[in-house]
Amino acid sequence: MTAPTGKKNKGINTQLAHGGYDPRDYHGFVNPPVVHASTVLFPDAQIMRTRNQKYTYGTRGTPTSDALCAAIDALEGSAGTIAVPSGLAAVTVPLLAFLSAGDHVLFVDSIYFPTRRFADTMLVRLGVEVEYYEPEIGADIASLIRPNTKVVFMEAPGSNTFEMQDIPAIAAAAKAAGAVTMLDNTWATPVFFKPLAHGVDISIHAATKYPGGHSDVLLGTVSANEQCWQQLWETYLTLGTPAGPDDVYQVLRGLRTMGVRLERHQANALEIARWLEGQPGVKSVLYPALESHSGHALWKRDFSGASGLMAFVLDNAEDSQADAFLDTLEIFGLGASWGGYESLAGPVSIKDRTVSARDYGGPIIRLHVGLEDATDLIDDIALGLDAARRA
Repeated sequence: MTAPTGKKNKGINTQLAHGGYDPRDYHGFVNPPVVHASTVLFPDAQIMRTRNQKYTYGTRGTPTSDALCAAIDALEGSAGTIAVPSGLAAVTVPLLAFLSAGDHVLFVDSIYFPTRRFADTMLVRLGVEVEYYEPEIGADIASLIRPNTKVVFMEAPGSNTFEMQDIPAIAAAAKAAGAVTMLDNTWATPVFFKPLAHGVDISIHAATKYPGGHSDVLLGTVSANEQCWQQLWETYLTLGTPAGPDDVYQVLRGLRTMGVRLERHQANALEIARWLEGQPGVKSVLYPALESHSGHALWKRDFSGASGLMAFVLDNAEDSQADAFLDTLEIFGLGASWGGYESLAGPVSIKDRTVSARDYGGPIIRLHVGLEDATDLIDDIALGLDAARRA
């Protein structure tokens, strides 16, 4: 639904509830139609020859995909958004759009592992020079930028270990050198952080996570500023990577409640993170909203909230003790994804790290704190910690 008109800026939940679709466009139905389409018919040969109509083929957009992408554009402040079949596709499509053989690309060392795998295999094979940088580098990234650096890729906070980055400083350094900046913003969503407003060119989301919200759909979105939009769009069309209409609809539906879900995720996560800090056997808690976190000042400066994903370190423990913790959990499921309504836990591997590799002092366990009652989740974690101590 299109947000009500008026001069006053509407709140985030109003935007989420009404963005991207006007019921009056489809006879007043509250939700948009799910358009299953490949072929689109033309009224005559001349229009078919010139493609002079709004929709021409299913890969180029439908009313369903337009509704989602318009809603995302309104949240991101972007010139355009594409919807692709997965969060990983949302990473790979823009990288392919802006990198060529002989180019140099800088990736933060704490990126999502499948992003690193794509960089170290496909990009290297295509002749792109791949280099990693420390998450805390900030404006000093200028010293790593070369004449052939075309892309600087960020993720904040970092995957699994949640380092914060000085995003505006990195974006400014990259822009001064003519490089395109990309940010995987899946953790915060546009509700808690708007990359383009902080100088980033391209915002990437695994909409599988919080926008979908129910662990039953795969989807990614990529939003670009005016400068980068056309090149992103042309690459998207060339690769032929549109998301399916049912998945697009499910994510748009999830978007409507994402704001209120994130409020609950954040409240639960913060309560659990603070509780964990005082527990025996816990060396540290990795969550930027905590005052003890090394990147807390950057998070507080740039972000308006924190989601439900965090990690903690078992003090001076072995993997067997981490396994005992995980195997004792009853409410937290053992699963690889996150962003759904349910709580999840799992072991973390950071063996892929290079320039930022360090010893955290014990096994790292990642938690996605869901929508359950916080007291029940704390009781569940307490049982796990007790099992870890006894293992």
